[in-house]
Amino acid sequence: MNNQPVLQKTPDSEQFSAPEIAGVYRAIRERRDMRHFHSQPIEAEQLLRFIQAAHQGPSVGYMQPWRFIRITDIELRKQIHQHVNDERLLTAQALGERTNEFMRLKVEGILACAELLVVGLADKREDYVFGRRTMPEMDLASASCAIQNFWLAARAEGIGVGWVSMFDPAQIRTLCAMPEGSQPIALLCVGHVEKFYPAPMLEVEGWDTRRLLSDIVFENAWESSKLP
Repeated sequence: MNNQPVLQKTPDSEQFSAPEIAGVYRAIRERRDMRHFHSQPIEAEQLLRFIQAAHQGPSVGYMQPWRFIRITDIELRKQIHQHVNDERLLTAQALGERTNEFMRLKVEGILACAELLVVGLADKREDYVFGRRTMPEMDLASASCAIQNFWLAARAEGIGVGWVSMFDPAQIRTLCAMPEGSQPIALLCVGHVEKFYPAPMLEVEGWDTRRLLSDIVFENAWESSKLP
């Protein structure tokens, strides 16, 4: 016989308080991909809180594929910055008629931010089949959820984060002595900012606009029925 007490719960017993709910939605709404930073240090305990938030993210098959490398060597940071800048120029060339428009954008804050993290997928991920047999890319999806947790925790504490993806993974893997089979997926610039952008920077700069919900939500079949 099971002698464990039965917990009686009302339907909303697991719901956060109204201010807590508002805080969650505010962090989501006001999260920004930041490019402008102050070099003022952030406390080690604060950075650790953000990484802990990331490590509490969901992962397919509980594989926890994320790995974080804190870059404290200034020469290594400069090498990473140079590589990203080289890739920036190659990206500009690939954009054709939007090249000049792109070159006016600030795309990273690697040298200015207080902390630079390399986020990678661990090696030997092929050992994890649960939830990935037909979609092996779910390791990337899981790590992306971890990065979002990091981002939201930082935003709640008033710290900016910028995700830089302009790099050759093989180059970053070599620079950071990552094992064969691992996969760098993000450079995270982390630090104090003067203010958060009022809207996503690429929207402020006129690069693109946010899609309407009616353009992304369907019912039963692709584009069969949109929201009014």
